[in-house]
Amino acid sequence: MSMSGMRNIDARNIGLRNIVVADTRICSIDGEQGELIYRGYDILDLVTHSTFEETSYLLLFGDLPMKEELSEFSLDLKENREIPEALYQNLKNRPITASPMDVLQSCISQLPDYDLDIQDDSRDMNIKRAKMLISKIPTIVAVWDRIRNGKEIIKPSNEMTNAENFLYMLFGTRPKHEEAKIFDICLILHAEHSFNASTFAAREIASTKAHIYASTTGAIGALSGSLHGGANTQVMKMLLDIRKIENVDKWVIERLDRGDKIMGMGHAVYKTTDPRAEVLYRLSKTVNKEHETPWFDITEQVEKMTKKYLLETRKQSIYPNVDLYSASLYYSLGISMDLFTPIFAIARISGWTSHVIEEKFAEAAPKTALYRPKAEYVGRYCGPMGCEYNPIDKRITKLVEGQ
Repeated sequence: MSMSGMRNIDARNIGLRNIVVADTRICSIDGEQGELIYRGYDILDLVTHSTFEETSYLLLFGDLPMKEELSEFSLDLKENREIPEALYQNLKNRPITASPMDVLQSCISQLPDYDLDIQDDSRDMNIKRAKMLISKIPTIVAVWDRIRNGKEIIKPSNEMTNAENFLYMLFGTRPKHEEAKIFDICLILHAEHSFNASTFAAREIASTKAHIYASTTGAIGALSGSLHGGANTQVMKMLLDIRKIENVDKWVIERLDRGDKIMGMGHAVYKTTDPRAEVLYRLSKTVNKEHETPWFDITEQVEKMTKKYLLETRKQSIYPNVDLYSASLYYSLGISMDLFTPIFAIARISGWTSHVIEEKFAEAAPKTALYRPKAEYVGRYCGPMGCEYNPIDKRITKLVEGQ
């Protein structure tokens, strides 16, 4: 088969774009209408009326809880926040230059060592592990941040909400109610987003019958990439590079003219404004005004200029995604840039574990199936039988790829 005889790959399907790989009851995204649905509930209703704990329950169990169910679930989360003592020691032995995402990933991979029922892969046991992971990930992130900054470790509280407890462990003081509520909304917004890269990684690993810790470790690895969970960190670097609002227009035009992307603008799924971006716009505006920081104003001008310039020069419409305003929001709260992605994991663990459990136990899913996509080979062809092997001492020249 010659290279010229290769099938042309549909560009729309690169990266499995537009390819349906499974059924799910967890999340629905309407990219044309800008709608995000968790288990039948609109994300805008959830951020208005719900909490991260209640939303996590919804994702895991499929329905909103009764009062007693939510109380028991919240108590379970509080009681599972502590991490094994050996993990504290391991964290203290890490070089302070270690990436928070690398640290988090390695800590999750150690948790099976302390699971005495690791061979039990029942649904009930996976629900138990999911609650444990939701509880422990914030602890790991906060503990590591304090260790690497030479600060005293703050042990988790068994009284506060997830959002309050994380901010308390991170900064050492109980957060204001308003800031804790804003952070809680951020966790709801980031809790789930259907078959994104990290969720797909988690489900693919779960399909092999690996345990939930392995799936979570893989998801964290996928999330660590700058094109996925690291995107809002890149947005903040952009804002710091711009520095002042009067620099925005020239900065944006120069980058667009040389073919660069503007981080935080555009989305693979949404063809209109990401509904999460609308909420984060308002939250960032509130927090930046409270802290008298310029980052919201700069971000808003970046959005306006990017839209204006692309529409005028390329007749192209573009909209902000979840990363654009979350960057200025977190930074104005005093959170380090390299914690933005771990915070993503603190929220998305609810979605990841829900998908892992669905992958393992959904009635419609064959219990022996695993993901095994097909690839189209586009490498060299050296005749009908392939390349002829020559011993190393008889090789005269290297075959150039494609010849």
